[in-house]
Amino acid sequence: MSYAVGVRALCEFTAKAGDLDLRFTPAPSAAEGMAGHATVVGRRGAGYIAELALAGAHAGLLISGRADGYDPAQNLLEEIKTHRGDVARIPDNHRALHWAQAKVYGWLLCAERGLEEIELALVYFNVVSQKETVLRERYAASTLRAFFEAQCARFIAFAERESAHRVARDLALECLRFPYPSFRQGQRQLAEAVYRAARDGEHLLAQATTGIGKTLATLFPQLKAFPAQGLDRLFFLTAKTPGRRLALDALARLREQEDDMPLRVLELVARDKACEHPDKACHGESCPLARGFYDRLPAARGEALQRRWLDQQAVREIALAHQLCPYYLAQELCRWSDVVVGDYNYYFDISALLHGLTVLNGWKVTLLVDEAHNLIDRARGMYSAELDQAEFNALRKVAPPGLKGVLERVSRHWNQLQRDHEVDYQIHPSLPDLLILALQKAVSAITDHLTDQPEGNQAALLRFYLDALLFCRLAEAFGAHSLFDISLHPGRGQQRLSTLCLRNLVPAPFLAERFANAHSCTLFSATLSPGHYHADLLGLPHEVQWLEVQSPFHAEQLRVRALTDLSTRYQHREASLAPITHLMARQFREQPGNYLAFFSSYAYLEQALEHLRGKYPDIPLWAQSRSMNEAERLAFLERFGEHSRGIGFAVLGGAFGEGIDLPGKRLIGAFIATLGLPQVNPVNEELKARLQQMFGNGHDYAYLFPGLQKVVQAAGRVIRTTSDQGVVYLLDDRFNRREVRRLLPTWWRVEACRLNTLQKSEA
Repeated sequence: MSYAVGVRALCEFTAKAGDLDLRFTPAPSAAEGMAGHATVVGRRGAGYIAELALAGAHAGLLISGRADGYDPAQNLLEEIKTHRGDVARIPDNHRALHWAQAKVYGWLLCAERGLEEIELALVYFNVVSQKETVLRERYAASTLRAFFEAQCARFIAFAERESAHRVARDLALECLRFPYPSFRQGQRQLAEAVYRAARDGEHLLAQATTGIGKTLATLFPQLKAFPAQGLDRLFFLTAKTPGRRLALDALARLREQEDDMPLRVLELVARDKACEHPDKACHGESCPLARGFYDRLPAARGEALQRRWLDQQAVREIALAHQLCPYYLAQELCRWSDVVVGDYNYYFDISALLHGLTVLNGWKVTLLVDEAHNLIDRARGMYSAELDQAEFNALRKVAPPGLKGVLERVSRHWNQLQRDHEVDYQIHPSLPDLLILALQKAVSAITDHLTDQPEGNQAALLRFYLDALLFCRLAEAFGAHSLFDISLHPGRGQQRLSTLCLRNLVPAPFLAERFANAHSCTLFSATLSPGHYHADLLGLPHEVQWLEVQSPFHAEQLRVRALTDLSTRYQHREASLAPITHLMARQFREQPGNYLAFFSSYAYLEQALEHLRGKYPDIPLWAQSRSMNEAERLAFLERFGEHSRGIGFAVLGGAFGEGIDLPGKRLIGAFIATLGLPQVNPVNEELKARLQQMFGNGHDYAYLFPGLQKVVQAAGRVIRTTSDQGVVYLLDDRFNRREVRRLLPTWWRVEACRLNTLQKSEA
């Protein structure tokens, strides 16, 4: 058996003990940590060796890493740790972990240089005061060897099981079979392309119609590629909960081929859905599931890895059986799972867990990105930040006295910036340097305050601190990919307040590294056309592959009718109500059943609903409302029964425009009274201009492509299986334009028709 592990990973596995303690104590940033290390090294003598590479082995276990520094003249090896605040506040269990790392490096150096003893030092460097606190101890090589071998022995038993697991996993995946006698039409084509991408280390954009079984057709070949490619992890990333469920269902079906298949599958869920004690803080003095977390973790980890199927319920059961926090147990299990199913943010967010682990451990990972047409907007949100003046002003009234000065400085620059604006919304061509500098100083001061007084702080202070920290971090990366804007809104009396926003427009510069750090990635959806639009905005490699999977559906299943003499443009909406509602009533009476009607806004929806209800009171109607909760959304969908009849009104691009499954008679038609084009406003006009500069196709990138994606997604609710039949009405003359038609599914046969022709046929 041969197994390799880094010094840090070894010690975190064998020497981490005590409570889970997530009380907010500001730590140095990565940049501050690097600068702190450089400062300490710069203070050492000429013969000092920094970043000393060391390696060794014990019983087949290979251990390697880089010691922070070694002074041969003093025979002194140093482990440097940066911190903020009083060094006495560093928890004992953290200090024990630091000593463990120093001792392992100490033995590796003794073994390499034949030393009989060595002096070890923990150097704690305060990034604010620039002060060093040094703890030194002298060790005999024999003592360090005994410690090293003890750590290795604790890890080797686990490493042997991990090595055996990997062998068994890969053997099982080599024998993995597709779980059905044959592929559906399009499934084999998709599966082969996904396998080739995983085999060749390529990235793939795959557009495939809903209904072919995309989830299974992507998971199966990715898993088959594991053994030959030496892959470590598969991350299945989704935009919404239903996508997670579909992935787990497909994985469960694949695992049925072998009793207790040696494939570890982990589901990650949001913290608010996993927390058992939302009223308690995440540390041992408050939450019982944080107390002694790392002491009980090994037993829980052992049980979890033996169970292998680790969906939310299984993780919760194991966690509670061992009195651990389910959310943080799941995060620990990411290190040992073969397949992780979770939200986009776990890999693509600015501080994403899975991406961080991939880079730290050098994993060879492959990605499956479900419903990938959602990733552009989701990523824009991940790399945007807002500051609200009303919240900031409320904070200033309750802020600790020591922070009043820096917050007042922020306020002065904020108010000065606001006084320069007379319109409700304005985009700045550049960042306000003085305000950003004031924010950075405020962040630094709050960091010092929270370090010195970690307990009893106002929630408003922590909220502003985190918002401002993100704002400053994104300001450092500001460029053509983002814009800075100010929105004015009413305050008390005559006072006007503002919201400052760093708004990402093109996430490519942030996501490109995430894709580069994956061996391969398949992004799939029913609406990824045109491929270059997604490749450009997401930062995919230039050589990304494109596949449009042959649809299993036929034009005869879906009658698509595009009106040539109807406009749903904003200025024509009032005039469009009568013909639209008449058409809907005519279709409903001609073919009674369940229909969905999509509109561009709630206002337009409500106008059409009122008009149809007034003219045709016998037709059952129900409508999406603003801010529907989960129960209300479920009730809306339950109206679409196999034997029910009526028309449901929904907003295009909303909760019912994608991700819902109403096969057979549950939905037989849709009316789409809009092209789905984003609203023309200053943000979208600036987006159009930026995209024109970057890619030369500003209007289509900003308006047409995202709008037509929503239309095709909404229409895709009608035909869900190869036996479904239905009709879609495209209610706008612009659907007959060539540039629009080319973005519609190739299997559609669109029939151009006029309102008066339909009315005559009715007569």
